[in-house]
Formats: sequence, structure tokens, C-alpha cells
Amino acid sequence: MANQNRRGIPMPFVTRTRRVEPPSPRVVQQPQEAAPGRRSMVDSAIYANGVRVASPTTLAETYAALDRTPGGVAWIGLYRPTEQELMSLSEEFELHPLAIEDAIVAHQRPKLERYDTVLFVVLKAANYLDVPEEVDFGELHLFVGPNFVITVRHSESPDLSHVRQRMEGEPELLALGPQAILYAIIDAVVDAYSPVVAGLANDIDEIETQVFGGDALVSRRIYELSREVIDFQRATHPLSAVMLALERGSAKYGVTQELERRLRDVADHLTQVNERVDGFRYLLRDILTVNSTLVSERQNEEMTRLAHSSNRQGEEVKKISSWAAILFAPTLIAGIYGMNFTHMPELEWPLGYPLAVLAMVGLSGLLYGIFKKRGWL
Repeated sequence: MANQNRRGIPMPFVTRTRRVEPPSPRVVQQPQEAAPGRRSMVDSAIYANGVRVASPTTLAETYAALDRTPGGVAWIGLYRPTEQELMSLSEEFELHPLAIEDAIVAHQRPKLERYDTVLFVVLKAANYLDVPEEVDFGELHLFVGPNFVITVRHSESPDLSHVRQRMEGEPELLALGPQAILYAIIDAVVDAYSPVVAGLANDIDEIETQVFGGDALVSRRIYELSREVIDFQRATHPLSAVMLALERGSAKYGVTQELERRLRDVADHLTQVNERVDGFRYLLRDILTVNSTLVSERQNEEMTRLAHSSNRQGEEVKKISSWAAILFAPTLIAGIYGMNFTHMPELEWPLGYPLAVLAMVGLSGLLYGIFKKRGWL
């Protein structure tokens, strides 16, 4: 039977003659651990037949414990590991340099890449913060090999402790190997999307109430929530491609029917999430359009009210101006003849007064008729 390396890949027999020597203990390279006061390794365990058989506290102890456990599976959980720790893992489990580079740099979109028998998976966890109405994202990198699973978190979420507890409570599922662990982690990430969807739906309901209530600040809230929905789409949509790739590789890489059924169930849940999120984006776009229409209608109504008010004011000004002109005519005549100069025409004329009064009344009547005809009075 062929030998196997750390990743469990069968190694061909070597035909050349070599000198047989007594076996010596394997020298394990000691990785540089995290700085004092910060612990990169959250949890590490060796499982055999779905049961935890060892709980090493360092990477070196994990390597040694895995060597001592035939058919064992190592599950190493790391939080913001150092570059030296990742390089140690790369050397021990023969991880591809490109995958290590992605894990160091982080800020990756959800994806799945296969390097020989090792899967490199990037997931985006999401948590909805209700008060600021923001979606908080966490990035998770997974290296999945024939006998190991390495999880690298660059943020507080997702918390994988409950996933480990669940798997340890189902030894028959954990006994299916690293692919079962991968399923459980993806399932937990997708399940955590449901509260985010519920939070976004609740905020959209509130926005609809604000829009039809005439809130002037709702446009900003619509825009900000639209940005959160778009960011959420960037986390959920690429994961569909990951699920499809896992489904296509099931037969080739010997995934059991039980895991296939569970992965399809996760894919169905993810599809529902994507459909809801797509609906949110379209709905917010329509709400923004409706809000713009309502704002325009309110502005038009206000302009109409202002125009009516200006018209009423103009009519009042016309009336006041008309009466002022009518009263101005007799005032002008009376003012001229009230200057009491000694030498003025018609002062001694007997008909001067009646004619002056008649001129006042006639001029006033003429002005009244003109203004009345024009509709000013």
C-alpha cells in the first residue's frame, strides 16, 4: 500500500535502493506564536471517528497529536494569526502560497478555489446592527484538506464555537470528515443571514411609513439603507457560486449522499436569502422614486398655494391702488384751491365752488368706471 503525506495524498512507491535506518522522531518546526497578551489559536482539536481525542494548545502540539492519531482529523481555529503562523501551517499541510497570501491580506469576496486536494473557501458573515441600521460583516477563510480544517477569522464574527459544539454533539456527522465541518460552517453563516434579512425588511416597512407621512429626511435614510443592501448582496450572491462548485465536485471527491442533501438544503436557504435581498433593492429603488414623486407633488402644491396667495395679494393691491387714485383726484383739486393765494382765478366767481365740487365728483366717477371695467374694483 502506498504511503501518504500530511494531506493524505497517496505517494507512489520508491524503487531505488536505500539504506534502512531506525526510525527517528519527526522534527516539528516550531511556529512563531502570537505576541504575548494576544492568543491567535481560539481552539484546536483532533477528532477520530467523530470524537475529540486531543485538545492541543499550540500549532506544534496539534501537528504532533495529528501524527499520533491514525485516521484523525484536525480542526484548527485561528483569530487574526500572524504571518509566521500561517507560513507554518502552509509548510505543515502543503497549502498553496496564493491561498496563504489571500489569507494574510484578507478583504476577499466569497469564493472557492481548489488546489489539488485542498479547498480554499472565503465566506462573509453578516450581523445586522439595528440602531445605526448597518450590516456588520466578518470575513472567514477556510482551508479544507483530507484530514484537516483550518479556519482563519479576521473579525469577531462569525463565532464558530457554537458550530464546533453542534458538530461535537453529532459525532456521526462529524465522523464524515472535513467536508462535514465545511458544511456546518457554511450552514451557520447562511443561517445568520436570516436576522439580517428580517432587520432590513423591518427598516423598509418603517421607511414606507415615513415616505407617506411626508418626512423630509427619509431620502437620506433610503439611500443609506440601499448601500447596506448592496453590500449585503456582495456577501450573499458570490456564495451561490461556491455552493454550485461544491455540488459539482461532490461525485468526483467522494462526498456522501447525506452531505449532498445537507448542502442542497443550505443552497435552498441561500437562494431564498438572495431573492429577498434582490427584492429589497428593487423595492428601495421604487420607494425612492415614489418619494421623489411625492416631494415634487408637495412642492407643486406649495407653489400653487404661493401663486394663489400672490394673486390674492395682487387683487388687494389693485383695489387699494384704485381707491387711492379715486380719492387722489378730489384731493388734488381741493389742495390747489386750498392754497389761499390772493390772486387766483375763479376765487371771486359765484360758480367757482359748485364747479370745483362737480369736477371732483366727475373725475372720481370717471376713474371708478375705468377701474370697474378693468376688474380692479
